Amino acid sequence: MTIRDELSVEDLEFARLGGLIVVVVQDAMTKDVLMVAFANKEAILRTMKEKIAYFWSRSRNKLWMKGETSGNILQVEKILVDCDADSVIYLVKPRGPACHTGKTSCFYRTLRE
Repeated sequence: MTIRDELSVEDLEFARLGGLIVVVVQDAMTKDVLMVAFANKEAILRTMKEKIAYFWSRSRNKLWMKGETSGNILQVEKILVDCDADSVIYLVKPRGPACHTGKTSCFYRTLRE
């Protein structure tokens, strides 16, 4: 079995999650995980074209650009694809906090035992 290092959007496995893939957003410089969201094919294509993070909002059932209202956009420097082609990492340069709470990352809470 040959695994290719470069894939196209057509190679992504959107069907496994009903037309969506998981997107992990990671700071390109610090490597901190900033957020996790979902993207459909259109979101990935817009992200690739504009170099700004786009996602699919499951609650609003629509495409959204991160920071479209807050101004805290995520400039995408690279997109990495996992081995199953059903999730990606957006390596980003954040322009402000990634979390809607104003925190740098959405992952600021701990789970108590």
